[in-house]
Amino acid sequence: MGNGITWYDILEVLPGASPDEIQYAYDSKTNLLRPEMVAGAPPVVLDAAARGQRILDEARRVLGDPGNRERYDAYLRTGGTGIEESAPTDLDRLAPPQDSWRRITVPDLCGLFYSVCLDFVSRLDLRLEEVRLTEHPLPVDGLVVGQSPAPLAKAHRSSELTIQVWHPPEQQDS
Repeated sequence: MGNGITWYDILEVLPGASPDEIQYAYDSKTNLLRPEMVAGAPPVVLDAAARGQRILDEARRVLGDPGNRERYDAYLRTGGTGIEESAPTDLDRLAPPQDSWRRITVPDLCGLFYSVCLDFVSRLDLRLEEVRLTEHPLPVDGLVVGQSPAPLAKAHRSSELTIQVWHPPEQQDS
């Protein structure tokens, strides 16, 4: 499948996942993006959460419908490298084309959960530096809300990619 990220990767399920497993993975991730979880967060977090919800919705649209999933699986079997075949325009930057084995185009990671980002970045041979933005985070997967270098920049393999990760905060006792 190359280095492209797939809808299976987004939901963190295996290609043989049952419809119930796909729905459970979708529900688990979208629960972290509920309005009450991001209430009071800075605009950059709200933007990333909205993008993350669109990405998750598209993953469920593709994998949750048997016909769409069959076409997508066929696309992957014939050498498709990820999500770009079925992605709306604003998601195309998740898996940009690579220009050579030495330099890559940096993907847009905003809106992805940290665990998905970590797996994807390791496939690109980039070194990941994480900046946590939440002082007292809940012990849940964080949301990528910013990055450097910026999406679509050219970078050498093994160079550093810094991401800003936001977690819903724990409720502090007053």
